[in-house]
Amino acid sequence: MSRIAILVPGKIHDRVLERLKDRFEIVTVPRGERLALDGETAGRIRGVAVSGAFPGAWMDQLPNVEVIASFGVGYDGMDVKRAAEKGIIVTNTPDVLNDEVADTTIGLLLNTIRELPRAEAWLRDGNWKPGTAYPLSRFSLKGRHVGLYGLGRIGLEIAKRLEPFKVKISYHTRSHHADVSYDYYPTLKGLAEAVDTLIAIVPKTPQTHKTINADILAALGSDGILVNVGRGWTVDEEALGAALASGALGAAGLDVFYEEPIVPADLLAAENAVLLPHVASASVPTRNAMADLVADNLIAWFEKGSALTPVPETPQKA
Repeated sequence: MSRIAILVPGKIHDRVLERLKDRFEIVTVPRGERLALDGETAGRIRGVAVSGAFPGAWMDQLPNVEVIASFGVGYDGMDVKRAAEKGIIVTNTPDVLNDEVADTTIGLLLNTIRELPRAEAWLRDGNWKPGTAYPLSRFSLKGRHVGLYGLGRIGLEIAKRLEPFKVKISYHTRSHHADVSYDYYPTLKGLAEAVDTLIAIVPKTPQTHKTINADILAALGSDGILVNVGRGWTVDEEALGAALASGALGAAGLDVFYEEPIVPADLLAAENAVLLPHVASASVPTRNAMADLVADNLIAWFEKGSALTPVPETPQKA
């Protein structure tokens, strides 16, 4: 009896392939405008394991696909509307990376406020000599008012980690969360005007496109700090570069960028910015857990008829 065929377009974590190879037939193809599959092979594909975007046109090539397991918590590159129309289940990898991203966010916040990467570079460059000291950092976390732009699973974990630092915490989301005690602001502008530190952890949607613009940065002010661990899509990078250069914004810590891996020259040149190459979840244990969840979703679907973590837009089939 032939095994169920699982498509893997482009690259994916090796652990996904290792977990799947003994149960399924793995069909690999390069990423392209169209999937490089003949009609017979395309017809045999019933599942997909993918890291990155999966456009609707690819779905149209796979008449018998049942489930698409995406590597990552964000699935903005997935045409979930088309998938729902076709009755295809889409899964992601929530929760297993919440702690890692939240931990990294706190580290990035502290590095940005206290200039720790610059202080280390100053030391490594041989500047610490008798009678010298690294200049006092302009900012401190002490006494700050932190606003969370987004209060989903990861946002809540960030908030929990902030509490021991004795900072005031507020948030803005589309709707009020009745089960949290933090102050709610119905608009992002209102939140930015009230806080001096803004952490962005919202997904890529039409509603979040460049919402952190010149007005929001001006509202944060010259002592303001911006940290973005959500999507680069959320920030107007031209406005951010100008605000950092002029001092209209105090500092920024960024793990994500608008057009990765391209980082604008003015952000690279900004001494008051800490820049990371999208590594918030990038540890071996966390990426292994994400890979396992991709595999486990496919295994659960074909062995039990239900995926473990279907996204809301593609409800579980009966």
